[in-house]
Amino acid sequence: MAEPFSLSLLGLVGAAVALDLVMGDPRGLPHPVVGLGAAIARLERAWNCGTPRARRLKGALMTALVVLGSYALAWGALALLARLHPWLGWLAEWWLLASCLAIKGLRDAARAVATPLAAGDLVAARRALARVVGRDTQRLDEAGITRGAVETVAENTVDGITAPLCFALLGGAPLALAYKAVNTLDSMVGYRSERYVDFGRASARLDDVANWLPARLTVLTLWLGGFVVGGLRTRGALVATRREAPRHPSPNAGWPEAMVANLLGVQLGGTNYYRGEVSERARLGSPHERLRGEHIDAAIRLMHGGWTGCLALLGALVLLKETLP
Repeated sequence: MAEPFSLSLLGLVGAAVALDLVMGDPRGLPHPVVGLGAAIARLERAWNCGTPRARRLKGALMTALVVLGSYALAWGALALLARLHPWLGWLAEWWLLASCLAIKGLRDAARAVATPLAAGDLVAARRALARVVGRDTQRLDEAGITRGAVETVAENTVDGITAPLCFALLGGAPLALAYKAVNTLDSMVGYRSERYVDFGRASARLDDVANWLPARLTVLTLWLGGFVVGGLRTRGALVATRREAPRHPSPNAGWPEAMVANLLGVQLGGTNYYRGEVSERARLGSPHERLRGEHIDAAIRLMHGGWTGCLALLGALVLLKETLP
């Protein structure tokens, strides 16, 4: 396994990015995140019971077990393969790193919404959006569908791309997979519903900690990417984002969402419905433009600018480290 924050690891991470851009997550091939989800689901069914205190303790134990176990299994498997042959270890880490990224998957999911929306097929666009969001989509108009897709692209630029890149360069595939375990735990049990408010508390808190720096780093690279994309409202976007992001219930998700909203000149957030129940989210950005399908394509371009800038910035830090005595 490559040394953390080294040129060799930077090259391996770059190769993993290229693999993800070309292959994504091919159906039929095993995926570690699917295995993580199955393990979490089984533990949740067995352990999410008892008093609130007992649920909190067992939820914290599950969080530690899944995260540390993911790291240990990945490290052990890669070490064993590397002992058999160095190329086996390199290829396995390459594949594992690529599986922790979701560049192509996020792009394809957003385009699956944008394509029918551009053709005026709201039914197909709602169906595609329902695959990637938890909110009710049956009655959404073009603006509502667009808002859901743009919010998904903005938030998952951190969860699915820039945060895994940061952890990959800090600790290779084992640490990147441990981060994906944290993120998967939060997406499955990190809710404030009656079922998960106690059991998922540790998972939600750990996810908040893990994403704190990547979310804010991504805001900077999204803003810088806005200059490359062109035609966006870069002026004042940083100040507005800093003011608006804390309004979001998540300490991290509001940062990329607010930046994308301000760069596009649209307003995100507002009223969502979950199984018929109303959920009000903080409004981020100013509605200079009405949300329409073209904003999904613009969000995809910003996503690419954001992760590219993040990788470039991390690469520059690696080069700086290598040049220091």
